[in-house]
Amino acid sequence: MEGVSGVPQNLFLQNVIAVVWDFDKTLIPGYMQDPLFAHYGIDATAFWREVDEVRSQMQKRGEKEGVRTSDDIVLLNHILKYVREGKFEGLNNGMLRELGKKIQFYPGLPEFFPALRSRIEKNATFRKHEIHVEHYIVSTGLRQMILGSGIAEHVTEVWGCEFVEGPVVQQEMTILAAPVVPNRRGRYRGGATDAPTVLTQIGYVIDDTTKTRAIFEINKGSNVTVGIDANAAMRYEDRRVPFQNMIYIADGPSDVPVFSIINQYRGKTFAVYDPGSRDHFAQVRGLQDQDRVQSFGEANYQEGSQTYMWLVDSAEKIAQRIADDRRRALEDRVVPPPHHITNGGPPVAGVQ
Repeated sequence: MEGVSGVPQNLFLQNVIAVVWDFDKTLIPGYMQDPLFAHYGIDATAFWREVDEVRSQMQKRGEKEGVRTSDDIVLLNHILKYVREGKFEGLNNGMLRELGKKIQFYPGLPEFFPALRSRIEKNATFRKHEIHVEHYIVSTGLRQMILGSGIAEHVTEVWGCEFVEGPVVQQEMTILAAPVVPNRRGRYRGGATDAPTVLTQIGYVIDDTTKTRAIFEINKGSNVTVGIDANAAMRYEDRRVPFQNMIYIADGPSDVPVFSIINQYRGKTFAVYDPGSRDHFAQVRGLQDQDRVQSFGEANYQEGSQTYMWLVDSAEKIAQRIADDRRRALEDRVVPPPHHITNGGPPVAGVQ
């Protein structure tokens, strides 16, 4: 792509710092489904035990039949099973967003999100080059619950698992016979029947490896620009957010695929652990020992904590590099004006 002068122009300014977050046990102490279990009076331990049992049975059956299976779909299917059985009676996406409001975050959140953005954008040097921060969440959890949580307003985009709603089925599990279409209230009209909607199908799945697709969408700008696919071939200099402009924060081995990509392209990687948990500490320490992450710290985002300072310092270093790169590019592309030659004195610049 060239401008009118024939000078190559890049698609994006590459002045964005993308701070990409996992969710469960990274931003919150437990699992986002806890408010869901509490609302319906479900024993969380029993629920997760059932999920593990179904997962084990499905793996064995898949191996026997030569069929590939996905661990992450087990949880989503089990939630749908609870909806059908009435244990999650009336559960729909609107309820997931409402329950998301009850999610409790680690200390310092969500305040850290706008604070980091403000710190970068108020810096005179960085502001001169229009450098800014965007926060993203890439989670294997439920996107609608995240969108309902207190952190959603500070986030540019969220990737997570989604459910599709449909009309409530009859007891014999047959869908209402008449064709169904949604009305303005989000309910479905089938003939003379106006039925409420519940979660009925899996709409979108994010797992440990497909998290990397989200990272490439951020990298190439697919999430903000129509017509750019995550699989499209693009020059590195045309990508909206180079990987070296990214910081990825997560809590465990399941994030290794993303850690690997960010590390490979000189971005920043950081692991957090639940304060007071020796097992979780050992887990993230192992990630650093294996060079999976560059550093780690407690999941405490309050000002003055080691995690706060590492993330702020990393963002500022990225911002300074972007500013330096843009300054050098300006110097390389702008030719100094000619000077008048004077006798015995310094040259005088001419006005062009």
